[in-house]
Amino acid sequence: MGNQPHINYLRIEKAIEYIIENYKAQPSLQDISQSVELSPAHFQRLFQSWAGVSPKQFVRYLSSSFAKSKLAEQNSLLDTALSTGLSGSSRLHDMFITIEGMTPGEYKSGGESLKINYEYSGSPFGKIIVASTGKGICHIAFNEDEKAALAELTAMFPKAKFSQQRDHLQDSAMAIFKKDWNQLDQIKLHLYGTPFQIKIWESLLKIPESALVTYKDVATVIGSSSSSRAVGTAIGKNPIAYLIPCHRVIQTSGQLGGYRWGLSRKSAIIGWEAAKKEGLDGS
Repeated sequence: MGNQPHINYLRIEKAIEYIIENYKAQPSLQDISQSVELSPAHFQRLFQSWAGVSPKQFVRYLSSSFAKSKLAEQNSLLDTALSTGLSGSSRLHDMFITIEGMTPGEYKSGGESLKINYEYSGSPFGKIIVASTGKGICHIAFNEDEKAALAELTAMFPKAKFSQQRDHLQDSAMAIFKKDWNQLDQIKLHLYGTPFQIKIWESLLKIPESALVTYKDVATVIGSSSSSRAVGTAIGKNPIAYLIPCHRVIQTSGQLGGYRWGLSRKSAIIGWEAAKKEGLDGS
């Protein structure tokens, strides 16, 4: 990805934070550009390049009314899209990304039997650390601080053997940020979690790109409609940023709710996907 998209994202994130804080006042382009210390013209070009739409259009994607309209669209999909998955070049789904749960033996004694490669990368949403075992991706997290990112990873697997090196599993995972998904290889994930957590994470793979669903929706789909709180906890422990799209799960009210990697980043991803979807639809 290089450094420039990462630098640009930090400015975009700051602008999104300003928009979230001042949304009710409907901030102007001048207001938003001043918050990131750029001229309106420069900021407009930067934002258009990153999101594919103008800041004004993007503000609409961050509104609760937009979120509620997206939730309403999913009513007819709950028994189909979310229960069976959807194919297509613009969606993450269970035929494209596969999850293999770690065995108790692989995780025993802090993962001492695991050899884990890790590397840092750029993305449209800031710096990423991506880690893999011989079987698949075991961890992806957004973090601007490389030392803190590595510390979080090693805390998950304190007795594993770590090596900073890139491999083909990581390359396949990072390719997800490209606009054309037709040439992507299948992505394999190798995750440690309870059967319930893995069931939740697998269900998230079936949410179409740019769609939004609620925690209750996910609980209903897995046949546990009274377990919204437990579902929310499992979603919050998702170890794979973006690929397992927990950012597409929001509150019934239309509010975005929490996100392990920050509410501003969740807002950025939701708006970015919405802009890409509308661009593909030609609207």
